[in-house]
Amino acid sequence: MVTMETNEIIFEKQIELESPEEGLVLLGACNGNASLFSEAFNVSCDSTANGVVLRGTDKPSVEMASRIMDRLYQLLRTGAAPVTEQLIRYLIDAAREGSLADVEAFTPDLICVNAKGRPISSKTKGQQLYVDAIRKHELTFAIGPAGTGKTYLAVAMAVKAFRAHEVSRIILTRPAIEAGENLGFLPGDLQSKVDPYMRPLYDSLNDLMGFETYQRHLEKGEIEISPLAYMRGRTLDDAFIILDEAQNTTREQMKMFLTRIGYNAKAVVTGDITQIDLPARRKSGLAEAASLLGNLEGIKSIRLTERDVVRNPLVQRIIRAYEKDSTSSRKDHSNRRPRP
Repeated sequence: MVTMETNEIIFEKQIELESPEEGLVLLGACNGNASLFSEAFNVSCDSTANGVVLRGTDKPSVEMASRIMDRLYQLLRTGAAPVTEQLIRYLIDAAREGSLADVEAFTPDLICVNAKGRPISSKTKGQQLYVDAIRKHELTFAIGPAGTGKTYLAVAMAVKAFRAHEVSRIILTRPAIEAGENLGFLPGDLQSKVDPYMRPLYDSLNDLMGFETYQRHLEKGEIEISPLAYMRGRTLDDAFIILDEAQNTTREQMKMFLTRIGYNAKAVVTGDITQIDLPARRKSGLAEAASLLGNLEGIKSIRLTERDVVRNPLVQRIIRAYEKDSTSSRKDHSNRRPRP
């Protein structure tokens, strides 16, 4: 529909809804969701008796905003996903990059329910591919920046498999490399020194299982969280094994870990190759292993990007800024010519 207002052509798209309450959900509390569309596409979103109407002076922008709003409504109607700021920003970013069609068919994949009854599901297409890879393969590599859910989703899949009695134990491990700090100066025995470093893994299990349940399984030996060095010499059968922060493994450590995988075992290796804390001149074993083994039967390598970040949108901007700076630095370095 096209109307004339103040000598400008206003393009309009109407989305019919089943009830006014659905319009309130789509537009968000205090029109918070509507403001996201306004900022991204310069369109207005208003509730009407029959649904939601979008208006703007640029036809492609109105049509794109309408397309996203319609997809949100489909997810809302089917109960596949709640309408959240994160989901809206994800679809808007895809539209800006010209890849909306690639993620438009994305439907959040329910993994499990956490201790508080909150459903845990994939929030981006990249996360969905990651979860599918874990389901279908014995070994999955997940490489991506902070905030993409690499560790949490892996732990969620481990808890799901444990609850379904597909495995009898969960084993979580990390290489003992600190991000610029030294655990040796922390007070207490070895376990006390290791605990702070393993805290993200504890937090994930507490959230998914509840503190009491988690502690009970920990005491029974059905859950194990320990440094990577403790894996040497073992064969891990009937287990869901997660190697976290794997960018800090050496080639030898990675090989040692991968050869621990036993029968009826599933392993997930996660890491961010832009945050390597190894000493200088030590090559990370993560990127090498993912490249070397990614095409073998039973193994899948997944790359997550800043688009899969599900934390504060600020994190996406930070990651992009660092990537842009790294790209510029590489170009500057390649353009430098040695002195004759």
